[in-house]
Amino acid sequence: MKKSQLFPFLVVLTSIIFVARLYYLQVLVHDKTEVALSGSSIKKVYTYPPRGFVFDRNGQLLIANEHTYDVKIVPNEVKPFDTLELCRLLKIDKEYLINRYNKAYVYSPWLPSVFLNQLSKEDYAFLQEKIHKFKGFSVQKKNMRTYPHTSAANVLGYINEVNEELAKKNDYYEQGELIGTAGIEKEYENELRGKKGVSYKLRNRLNKVIGPYKEGIYDTLPMPGKDLKLTIDLELQKYGELLMSGKRGGIVAIEPATGEILALITAPSYDPNLMVGRDKSRNSVILFNDSINKPMFDRGLQAAYSPGSPFKLVQGLIGLQEGVINEYTSFYCHHGFRYGKLPSEFMGCHCGIVGRPIQLQTAIAKSCNSYFSNVFKRIIDKKQNTGEGLNNWTRHLRSFGLGQYLGYDLPTGRKGFIPTSSYYDRYYPSKNWQSSTIISNAIGQGEIVTTPIQLANLTVAIANRGFFYTPHVIKEINQKPHQIEKYSTKRITTVKPEHFKPVIEGMSDVYKTGTAKHVQIKGIDICGKTGTVQNYIRKNGKKFELEDHSIFVAFAPKDNPKIALAVFVENGGYGSMIAAPIASLMIEKYLLGTQSLKYWEQRVINQSLEKEYKKQLNLQLKN
Repeated sequence: MKKSQLFPFLVVLTSIIFVARLYYLQVLVHDKTEVALSGSSIKKVYTYPPRGFVFDRNGQLLIANEHTYDVKIVPNEVKPFDTLELCRLLKIDKEYLINRYNKAYVYSPWLPSVFLNQLSKEDYAFLQEKIHKFKGFSVQKKNMRTYPHTSAANVLGYINEVNEELAKKNDYYEQGELIGTAGIEKEYENELRGKKGVSYKLRNRLNKVIGPYKEGIYDTLPMPGKDLKLTIDLELQKYGELLMSGKRGGIVAIEPATGEILALITAPSYDPNLMVGRDKSRNSVILFNDSINKPMFDRGLQAAYSPGSPFKLVQGLIGLQEGVINEYTSFYCHHGFRYGKLPSEFMGCHCGIVGRPIQLQTAIAKSCNSYFSNVFKRIIDKKQNTGEGLNNWTRHLRSFGLGQYLGYDLPTGRKGFIPTSSYYDRYYPSKNWQSSTIISNAIGQGEIVTTPIQLANLTVAIANRGFFYTPHVIKEINQKPHQIEKYSTKRITTVKPEHFKPVIEGMSDVYKTGTAKHVQIKGIDICGKTGTVQNYIRKNGKKFELEDHSIFVAFAPKDNPKIALAVFVENGGYGSMIAAPIASLMIEKYLLGTQSLKYWEQRVINQSLEKEYKKQLNLQLKN
């Protein structure tokens, strides 16, 4: 071999040897170790880390841990024992003992599973002295969740025991371990759970542990779960839940500058402490089977309603963007809008301005149905065909986050509905539908469906003059800002910033001269919009009118807004009489920490709608 070829040859040879050795160590030896550690002569003993703590945006503790003890069983290690004594120690009967043993054996004769969970400290103390008498049984210390406050159960969620099916699908978990099942406990399970520690014990041919495997070189320590700081303001959350006492509905408050969710209220709700402890199974059956109040149903994220008059805000914005109106365009209202020749083809209006020209700002303040029906008709009829016009309108709406999942970091929700031309083509095969056919959409009725969080987000986009950030509830993880692209990227609407001014001025007039002037807050310039949504049920082909839903959206202050929110009260009647006061009270609470509207505060807190809900239930049962 030539000298010039010797050095490259040595380099290649050395590289081959290095790669081969690396492969041997990382693949072959690693694989052999894995096989050895999973053998029948090795017993795994897990040490469970504490789940991460959870705090509100101001550092108030929302979820903590306390020690609890599980009795575990390995069926094939069980030796004859005094069943009556064990039943007495564990406060169970013999039937329970037999059933749990059989269930554990079916799961696995060799693997540990939970025999009895969440022993009290007192019961553990008695059992600890005598556990040596019961071969195959052991006690595992774990951490149980505890909730210092009774608020925000829908946000926090709860944890459940891993069942056999999940344990087979995910090899990280064993049956009986804990896993987040709802709320942030589920969404941020990987961060909150930490990492289990494990020690490997060597067993002899009689399955008796004789010591650590290879002196414990493969043992690992547990890693605690990460702490979370939420964007939720606990005091605001509590106050909103108080205001919603005796009512059904939702309140969603968001910080416009960041997309951080300040409050996410559903009513009725439940005490999160009901979903922990030995009584959890019984409590969960009661809560989930309550089909009337639905406390496990998050109305802020999952309830879908017609948006009503707040939808007129985006209707006006689209009209400005499409150039079919400007802020000075006038329409007349003669107690409503006629869209056909038949007497029934008339949409009534209660704006109180008859026979005089109405411009955009006034139309918002007085909530004129006739004005926005004209705007909607012009938007749809602008294109060559109605379908194209409607799809263009839908495109604008979706840029505000309507008709789709917003992408927030909670595991539940609905995307609402914004119709397209294909939707109406299915119902009108001849495709002869016109803007007048679907005119109810002009005022947020018809086929449009939104969730409270979507309405709150729409309000954010208006407050920001044309953009929003994806709403989210996590602010920090282990004291580090939760900065990911999804929540820090501006989502720009299709409406240009210059078109928002007249709409915002109209919202400001709602508080100055319009439907919310009775709940103004001194020193805060609030922009808002009331909504009163028709509500009915169909039973056996008949239509029954119910009390209207009450809606209000608002943001404040008008310039440099700090909070935007949507309030929805089922069967609450006029938006100005219950949803508007709630919005003003929430805004003042957050911005000033005080309450000047004492009359309205007491009126709202004491106003229960239970009679209305019972009447509605009776109507459903009778028909």
